[in-house]
Amino acid sequence: MSGRKGAAYSAARIAARVAALGKEVSREYQGRRLDVVVTLDRGFVFAADLMRQIDAPVVCHFVREEVRDVEHSGHARREVFFGSGPELKGRDVLVVDAVLESGVTQEFLLRRLGESKPRSIRLAVLLDKPAKRRVALEPDYFGFRTASNQVWVGYGLAAANGMGRNLRQLSSGANGTPRKSGKGRKK
Repeated sequence: MSGRKGAAYSAARIAARVAALGKEVSREYQGRRLDVVVTLDRGFVFAADLMRQIDAPVVCHFVREEVRDVEHSGHARREVFFGSGPELKGRDVLVVDAVLESGVTQEFLLRRLGESKPRSIRLAVLLDKPAKRRVALEPDYFGFRTASNQVWVGYGLAAANGMGRNLRQLSSGANGTPRKSGKGRKK
């Protein structure tokens, strides 16, 4: 999808792509147990739909990131923290997030989860924004690749004001405000 203002993915297009991803993941794991680690707050809608499409036993875990500004040796920097992670030794792990931009947070989470020595660890994202990548990280599975630098709203992603997560479609815009479709509106 291009970076044009108001770019969108319909609910039907998202559902079809998530179903295809579910089949791909199912083939990869061939019925083995899969531990799915979902990043809150952005990844929950995508993760729920994706897990329902996976034909394998699934155990779901949730992690929440906390970003803090810290000062170290007189220099301010931003750090990402996660609460205690699940025990994943010897398990097949799929980390699910909604958007992969810089990759810094996801790379940190993958490294942290990898410390417990899982059998395999992979990353699935709904939106991949490779132009903004700051680390050498590529998703193993992605729904859509986009060059848009705009905020995406809907399908679990919120605008700056917190609104829009419940929209079935996914839209981008200059300020992340979802476009009105005109359908079903009363005049």
